[in-house]
Amino acid sequence: MYKEFFGLKEKPFSVTSDPNFLFSSRIHKEALSHLLYGINERKGFLEITGEVGAGKTTLCRALLNQLDKNTKTAFILNSTLPESQLLAAILEDFGIAPERRTNKLSLIRQLNKFLMGELALGNNVVLIIDEAQNLKPKILEEIRMLSNLETEKEKLFQIILVGQPELKKRLGSPELSQLRQRIAVRFHITPLGPDEVDKYVYHRLAVAGSNGDIRFAEDSFEALYKYSHGIPRLINLVCDRALLLAYVMETREITLPIIARAIREVEGEIV
Repeated sequence: MYKEFFGLKEKPFSVTSDPNFLFSSRIHKEALSHLLYGINERKGFLEITGEVGAGKTTLCRALLNQLDKNTKTAFILNSTLPESQLLAAILEDFGIAPERRTNKLSLIRQLNKFLMGELALGNNVVLIIDEAQNLKPKILEEIRMLSNLETEKEKLFQIILVGQPELKKRLGSPELSQLRQRIAVRFHITPLGPDEVDKYVYHRLAVAGSNGDIRFAEDSFEALYKYSHGIPRLINLVCDRALLLAYVMETREITLPIIARAIREVEGEIV
């Protein structure tokens, strides 16, 4: 609605996980480095956690774009699937058609066959499971068993568990001690700092095609940080609403009153 007015090629503050919009904050650079290290060094299990809206899924999509052709990947977004359906979804994302009349054992057999085939080709295999805090302990234990394929020196199946802070608590339970001991790389994504909010906003505007004529008042960034606590998704929601308000007001300057009203609208207040 406001793209033409601001001369944008796409919406800069969409809450979809588009890796092209990934802002390389210090913490996101560190997280990506940890992931690439764990995959390239074949460390087996990796754990990435962060608050809701911290950019975990966007980071994972950016990671997929950086892996070479010798790394085969599957990215599972629905972690609430029952055990057999989850295994079938993993196979499908690896490009394997599950057998028609199948059970858990046959699915695991198919997956192992795939892993052995990739080993013979010299390829690495990576499975990313998003919202992993929703996985039941029984399924987490099954995933641990899937990781048993290895040589004397390295893991052949890298599994990245991505989730909210509750994932840490779940993995800390006594029944998952064997899995916890196998996690070689851990990283927690913290929110943006107060000095990064303006850089984040202008980065997304630039990616969306802004020529620099959309300006945010300095005090508007302070209000954005105070409200969002540096969570990218909350910043996006407020800035998207602020651009809509600016469009209605026919201005390209996002002032503190506009941000304040956008925050109230996002919070659902009647204005």
